[in-house]
Amino acid sequence: MPRMNIHTLKFTKVYPFLVAKAERKGRTKEEVDEVTCWLTGYDRPGLDDQIARETDYETFFAEAPRMNPAAPLIKGTICGYRIEDIEDPVERQVRMLDKLVDELAKGKAIEKIKRG
Repeated sequence: MPRMNIHTLKFTKVYPFLVAKAERKGRTKEEVDEVTCWLTGYDRPGLDDQIARETDYETFFAEAPRMNPAAPLIKGTICGYRIEDIEDPVERQVRMLDKLVDELAKGKAIEKIKRG
């Protein structure tokens, strides 16, 4: 089965699923926003703007103010893919964000999620 073009996938369409994944496990939208902003450098108004503009993942990450220098420390498997082995930078960033939300949903402390 061919892989979906993750570049054109709308962040706005996926974001509610990220929040729902965290909330099902007792975490909050604010915590999802916190780890998203940590990874990308967006502030809350900047994140809200990306959501309102319905940007795709490629634009979302291209316009990110500053990817966190600790982002390469995000490793492991998510959705069957080993993050550190993904060559496409946008797909790797998408999987990093998904991994952070996954860790949040699994109850990991925010400071550990932030690799701090």
